Amino acid sequence: MKVLAVFGTRPEAIKMCPLIKELHNCEKIELITCLTGQHDEMVQQVLKIFNICVDYNLKIMKENQTLILLTIHVLEKFDGILEKEKPDIILVHGDTTSAMACAMAGFYRKIPVGHVEAGLRTYNIYSPYPEEFNRQMIDIISGFYFAPTKESADNLLREGKNKDDIYITGNTVIDALKTTVNLEYKSSYDEWKGNSKLLLLTMHRRENIGKPMQDVFRAVKRIIREYSDVKVIYPVHLNPNVRKIAYQELGKEKNILLTEPVNPLEFHNLINMSYLVLTDSGGIQEEAPALGKPVLVLRNTTERMEGVLAGTLKLIGTDTDNVYCEIIRLLEDKNEYEHMSKSKNPYGDGKASKRILDVLLNI
Repeated sequence: MKVLAVFGTRPEAIKMCPLIKELHNCEKIELITCLTGQHDEMVQQVLKIFNICVDYNLKIMKENQTLILLTIHVLEKFDGILEKEKPDIILVHGDTTSAMACAMAGFYRKIPVGHVEAGLRTYNIYSPYPEEFNRQMIDIISGFYFAPTKESADNLLREGKNKDDIYITGNTVIDALKTTVNLEYKSSYDEWKGNSKLLLLTMHRRENIGKPMQDVFRAVKRIIREYSDVKVIYPVHLNPNVRKIAYQELGKEKNILLTEPVNPLEFHNLINMSYLVLTDSGGIQEEAPALGKPVLVLRNTTERMEGVLAGTLKLIGTDTDNVYCEIIRLLEDKNEYEHMSKSKNPYGDGKASKRILDVLLNI
């Protein structure tokens, strides 16, 4: 069986690399890998950690590229690879615009698509934007659904997908943590952190750029000015609009460290050494609970409701006062902190990649 695995962003790479390693080690699979290239520099860090070389790189990113142009470029370039390689199945991940475009290209050539991390939903087409549309579109096209949880599988069943095509696998990001997290890891930030409680912050979503981001940053500033034993690390996304707001609002605070994006080895170990995580990211909502870290989600909706129901995540939005109060709650209420940090992680046992391989071998 010839399998073409495609990914482009750093979160996609972190989640696809364990699966790619599993497929690569199987003699019955002829594996072709394709990088779309929208997070090229950051993805190369991930590939190095997992010791993976890709066969193709579309290099589709252009400055200030719109979603429409991005979709066109991916369709055009990826179609050429499909014409040359003629795979038996295409594996796409998650909810990026490039994943959606690659799935569309496969559909147009009548090549089956397998969706890794299928079935996540908010059912609000603009939240997150454009990811909610992308993931629903991919699931319309796909023939095989690798759902990370029962909840995501149930979403697919309610939408009328064939139950025989849905496989509950767990999330491959838990597989990745086995490679990256080391209790003896010496971080370059250990000395700066000292004995402080470390808050790990990430924020980059399109819908949060502007006032929502400013409101969150102002809450964080209030916290570090009132709590001398708290420090914040924020690996700032490369999006220039995010960077402008981050450095304007937080750049002069001595207990807030703004860094360049860090590789997943460093980042996963940063999660592990943190006290709690503030994020609008998707993947971190799965990674941090696996390491026993409470997550305050800086969004009004999440496609990972199983984490909220399990008690590992809390949706808090972006209002300054609310963000401030929720951080204080976890800093001061030991029972609340213990409840969130010790709730069972719903995202699997680290064997998702093996389960996906087993499905492919039985197709």
